[in-house]
Amino acid sequence: MTVMQNVPEVVFKTRVRDESVDGPNPFRWQDRTTSDIFKGKKVVLFSLPGAFTPTCSSNHLPRYEELFEDFKKQGVDEIVCLSVNDAFVMFQWGKQIGAKNVFLLPDGNGEFTRKMGMLVNKDNLGFGLRSWRYSMLVDDCKIEKVFVEPGFCDNAGDDPFEVSDADTMLAYLKGEKPQGVSKPVKDFLG
Repeated sequence: MTVMQNVPEVVFKTRVRDESVDGPNPFRWQDRTTSDIFKGKKVVLFSLPGAFTPTCSSNHLPRYEELFEDFKKQGVDEIVCLSVNDAFVMFQWGKQIGAKNVFLLPDGNGEFTRKMGMLVNKDNLGFGLRSWRYSMLVDDCKIEKVFVEPGFCDNAGDDPFEVSDADTMLAYLKGEKPQGVSKPVKDFLG
């Protein structure tokens, strides 16, 4: 894997609520850059294979949502959930899950994911190109720590969920050894 020091520069296509838009869907397109999301902030980003998928919906996103205040106490300004899905899918998923604290960031074209070196083929599931599961701590656009799930490869038979979880990241922020991490964690920074 490539060693990265800073998050890649990309433009994300997002939708934002705008009351000046008439009709039942008062949203408009708004481009958000990497700098808009990460500059001058301490951000935890976690990435997952897809909205509405089982582990992502039952554990990955809900646990970050649940521990949001604990992350804030550790100096985290924002928690971002990224997926190679479009803005409409991410919005509906967040609405169904009841996400209020975690910002759901659509990487519809997979550009950020590709530049991070995390784009994998999931044709075996009919998903096409998606993100491998990982989490990272970013401080003012600089990548401080990355937890990458084991077995990184195209068309993986399983979807590991061992180290990109909220509890592992929170333990790292507190300077504790994460409970669920029994083997060395593969990450970009060594």
